[in-house]
Amino acid sequence: MTEYFEGVGRRKEATARVRIRSGSGEFVVNERNLEEYFTRVGDVAEIVDPLDAVNYSRSDFDISAYVKGGGDTGQRDSVSLGLARALLEMDPDLRTTLSQGGYLTRDARVKERKKPGLKGARKAPTYTKR
Repeated sequence: MTEYFEGVGRRKEATARVRIRSGSGEFVVNERNLEEYFTRVGDVAEIVDPLDAVNYSRSDFDISAYVKGGGDTGQRDSVSLGLARALLEMDPDLRTTLSQGGYLTRDARVKERKKPGLKGARKAPTYTKR
């Protein structure tokens, strides 16, 4: 069995479990190729940003990610955070580089709950004078 390093990333409602091991450069998300799963322009570049920040080549590792929940942006950011955390587990000396790049910071913004008496989180019913 090959040794791997694991990192968990979360954003909004999305959760990603990312595993990284030395290999041939294969990047699989939910058993599909990375470019196949994330089709929007710039998504792939943003996901592999943590690797670029620490000067690692994508071709040196086999990376697999399992993502569930959320939408496109939430899943993209959760995979990126999971990858950064897996890299940190692999080599703790990378903490300052990843931290300064903002790759280890979890984006805590989530959808605001609906309040009673309102139509949404903040939208109030239309005011009528008479």
